Amino acid sequence: MPLLETPFAQLDLIRQPEQQNEPLQAFDAADEYLLNHLASEQLASSTRVLVLNDSFGALAISLLGKVEVSSSGDSFLGFVGLEKNLLRNSQAFDAIRPIPASEPLVGPFDRVLIRVPKTLALLEEQLIRLQGQLAPGAQVIAAAMVKHLPRAAGDLLERYIGPVQASLAVKKARLLIATPESKAPATSPYPTRYRLDEPAIELLNHANVFCREGLDIGTRAFLPHLPKNLGSARVADLGCGNGVLAIASALQNPDAHYTLVDESFMAVQSAAENWRAALADRDVIVRAGDGLAGQAPQSLDVVLCNPPFHQQQVVGDFLAWRMFQQAREALVVGGALYIVGNRHLGYHSKLARLFRGVEQVAATPKFVILKARK
Repeated sequence: MPLLETPFAQLDLIRQPEQQNEPLQAFDAADEYLLNHLASEQLASSTRVLVLNDSFGALAISLLGKVEVSSSGDSFLGFVGLEKNLLRNSQAFDAIRPIPASEPLVGPFDRVLIRVPKTLALLEEQLIRLQGQLAPGAQVIAAAMVKHLPRAAGDLLERYIGPVQASLAVKKARLLIATPESKAPATSPYPTRYRLDEPAIELLNHANVFCREGLDIGTRAFLPHLPKNLGSARVADLGCGNGVLAIASALQNPDAHYTLVDESFMAVQSAAENWRAALADRDVIVRAGDGLAGQAPQSLDVVLCNPPFHQQQVVGDFLAWRMFQQAREALVVGGALYIVGNRHLGYHSKLARLFRGVEQVAATPKFVILKARK
């Protein structure tokens, strides 16, 4: 893999989760452009720089020791990547302590460097949270590859920060440089909420939650076919999002024990709040994590999963396949993984390579619900 070379550092970086013969690198031309721009400013070592959505640490590690750097994002895997890449580049694994996107930012900051996220609601929430956190003379600089930079990103910067100047494109990357101006305090539109009829619950969704405005159609197809009569089973909702699968299942299975895990801190925050609203003080484990990587082998009886098919802008079934492998490891012999997936993804044949029995529980014109028994 090529090194990231900028005036600040030469770094050897890896993506997360790791895979053999990784086709993608852990940085891109937008990272390079942003760092080269910052180097041209010749900032003092006392400059306070906040980095947002730095996928695997390319920006924060480059700046370490050159300025005072803080990093925040919504990806648990991004934080794992930061830690591993610090070690990989001869730095202490805790040299930068990242701030989950579910926690407040504490400035003031002289520069804010933003990798524009796929979910613009996350960008909006982050810009709103910068209110009162910018030092006099601060700049907010957003970077993205041109193909992933919607016009709305510039509009949000202008609305919440101030006038925006777009750079020329370099190696198909562009910067948006916003100069803060005095603005009336903005109220965040997040979290959003929607109601379900069956089960009759209201679901709260923080800014970066998948299908924030309403139940996604895959989950809608899955809900009527969740397993019943689970007794005191140990159940995990893998990639829990706002927690709807686990909550619906828990309402039907009052003696079962639940673990909800997602790699998005805002999803975990949403799921925990939704669980409390629907199930009061019933015991539960809700955590941010790399899927079931931290789960003890053979410690679960049932896993529920609506697997993702993308990581940021990268589309593919690598994450889903990895989740299936994690589920198999965590399940007891005889335990079962229940999933919903688009028909065309062919999950049945993939699961058959890992599990001794795979059956179709139900189907719609677009989705299949499958049960895979270990």
